[in-house]
Amino acid sequence: METAMDLTGWAFWLPLIWAVLIALAVFFYVCMDGFDLGIGILFPFMREKAERDVAVNSVAPVWDGNETWLVLGGGGLLAVFPLAYAVVLPALYMPLIIMLLGLIFRGVAFEMRFRAENETQQLWWDRAFSWGSMVAAFTQGIALGAFVQGIEVRGRAYAGGWWDWLTPFSVLTGVALVVGYGMLGACWLLWKTEGPLHRRAVRLAWPFALGTVAAIALVSAIMPFLQPSFAERWLTFPHLLYALPVPVLVAFLVWRFFHALSRDTGQGGMADAWPFIIALGLFALSYAGLGVSMWPMIVPSAFTIWQAAAPPSSQAFLLVGAAVLIPIILAYTGYVYWLFRGKVTSESGYH
Repeated sequence: METAMDLTGWAFWLPLIWAVLIALAVFFYVCMDGFDLGIGILFPFMREKAERDVAVNSVAPVWDGNETWLVLGGGGLLAVFPLAYAVVLPALYMPLIIMLLGLIFRGVAFEMRFRAENETQQLWWDRAFSWGSMVAAFTQGIALGAFVQGIEVRGRAYAGGWWDWLTPFSVLTGVALVVGYGMLGACWLLWKTEGPLHRRAVRLAWPFALGTVAAIALVSAIMPFLQPSFAERWLTFPHLLYALPVPVLVAFLVWRFFHALSRDTGQGGMADAWPFIIALGLFALSYAGLGVSMWPMIVPSAFTIWQAAAPPSSQAFLLVGAAVLIPIILAYTGYVYWLFRGKVTSESGYH
């Protein structure tokens, strides 16, 4: 099928450009919404109301803007790769619907905790915020695992069952993402807070980071056996030479992460920022490893990015809009993060 396609000129480059843009949008979402979901995941470990207030205030200016990238990624997939969207969505209806409900539940709880009339009400809204964060993170991991392990396709349509997304591997990736987001949340608090909450963030970062490293190792060990193409990329020569830098860099960043964490003094500056930056690097390398396994498939073992792409005229038209919209989003996001830079204290408020 692929040899019969015209893959010259823009017919080749437009799907490639859009695949990169959508992949970046999803990665930005995972990083940016990951740490504020991580704040909710860490809520059960913060027994003091004052600590929870500071933790929420640290993400209050940015949390809703972080989800812009999820909309951009999902909308881009629908518009530019409609075949992939039509196959993937029915396969993942249940986890994606639960994820959206979790995000909505969490968003409502985020706002309502500040409107609570007493501490009992606020405690229940805090629990709702935590539960929504955990559900959203877990179902995102479930969807990722179900997608990676393969979707049954017949012709140009999904041919699997309603519960195909629920497997031991997808549950593993669900747990892995919850733990990984918890690590991001702890590192964010380590960077943005001081005093007792900073010290608690350091203590929480250790077990969540160890869990994340274990999850990366376990998922990486299983991945090559999910699809023959994955095994070819990771276990055969000379392909493994191209893939080898990823695990080597992961090992290096793991060492740098725990080194930075052990040397944390709570004095502020870049010393507090390094664990968060390195944690983002671990997520980036894990994402790169996924790309190494899947490329150029947009639906594993079924369709390449070129086979699933919309007509070039549609892609070009949408690319003009993206060329205007994406720089605006990046500029606004960068400005907001710069505007609210620095440590968050108990005097910082959200209204």
